[in-house]
Amino acid sequence: MRLLQVVTLISDDGIYGGPPSVAVAQAQELAARGHDVTLLSLWRGSGRAPERIGDVPLRSRPARALLPARGCIGLLHPRLLGDLWRATEGVDVVHVHAGRDLVSLAALAVAVLRRVPCVAQTHGMVEPRTALPVRLFDLLYVPLLRRVRACCVLTGQERRQVARVLGGGSPPLPVLPNGIRPDAPGPESLGPRPPHVLFLARLHPRKRPETFVEMATYVHRTMPEARFTLYGPDDGSLPAVRRLIDRAPDGVIRYGGPLHPDAARRAYREAAVHVLTSVNEPFGMTLIEALAAGTPVVCTDTCGIAEELERRGAALVTDGSPAALAAAVCRLLGDDELWTRTARAGRRVVEELYSIGAVADRLEEIYRGACAGEPAGTDAVQDRDRTTAGSRQQMAAPGPAA
Repeated sequence: MRLLQVVTLISDDGIYGGPPSVAVAQAQELAARGHDVTLLSLWRGSGRAPERIGDVPLRSRPARALLPARGCIGLLHPRLLGDLWRATEGVDVVHVHAGRDLVSLAALAVAVLRRVPCVAQTHGMVEPRTALPVRLFDLLYVPLLRRVRACCVLTGQERRQVARVLGGGSPPLPVLPNGIRPDAPGPESLGPRPPHVLFLARLHPRKRPETFVEMATYVHRTMPEARFTLYGPDDGSLPAVRRLIDRAPDGVIRYGGPLHPDAARRAYREAAVHVLTSVNEPFGMTLIEALAAGTPVVCTDTCGIAEELERRGAALVTDGSPAALAAAVCRLLGDDELWTRTARAGRRVVEELYSIGAVADRLEEIYRGACAGEPAGTDAVQDRDRTTAGSRQQMAAPGPAA
């Protein structure tokens, strides 16, 4: 199949969160299976955008803020519209990693005008909102999203949220988890590491980086040898984080700034524990990235995949309070057997549930249904999504590799 994947922004600092890494992983796996895949995105970085990411061509334009809005909602480049129009010619499916932003709006509109089958994936970014700017944006956005052949969601909870936004005109909403290719096991993954605890996410209020700093002070009282690093672009919370770090003992907690994806992978491999302090996280891509690197994780019970990870012994799940997070971190740092058992369970859950291969199997099925005018396959697929959204059977639906 000829496929076009569209994601709003690829950048050095990862400010757009998980969707770019998901889009790249999907595109590379699909290309490896013989599909003709192109990735289209805005670019923000210290140099020029690469022409390819692995074996996948990247068409990009420099990101420009066309609307005075916070975050990525107002980013666009006027010439990206022409790029979208040309890139959709002759493709079998357009896959839009769709948030509420101008790039997603433009990609959905071009797919409708071109009459090209379109699949959307919302990544937890389309939830009910009542603010006036969002309601005005949705006057254009929601009718376009209703026109897609399938709108992929991460969990059953996200399906309910997207259904509320789209109302009675909702397309099928198949569950499609994020996927990743686990790192090859290395010597550093065979046993516990120096007591370095990692936070790697945008510094945004929902991610609660301040809670990570508070948690670190609790751990330090019990385990003074532990060290803590926050990585990620500032998205509003950095001033508060700096104030809390200034009050902590010297050298215990530091902010390391945003990381390039390659540096982020090294950070996961070198950390003893990764902590995701977010509340109501739709999925938790950083958890999967850490588990794929063989690093145990601690998260809150409102994370979309927390229940599955806890059931499989692949994470320590807490109520999200600084004290509870600190207790979980101390358990992992102070118990080599628990650390090793959790790390191994984490790698297994990635290989069995969240591998990019299983996700691509499911995605190929969705694409075939979109091309045939039967979004997301059959009613049986929809029923399976509702009842076993987290199961390996749901993700590994049979289908020939291209």
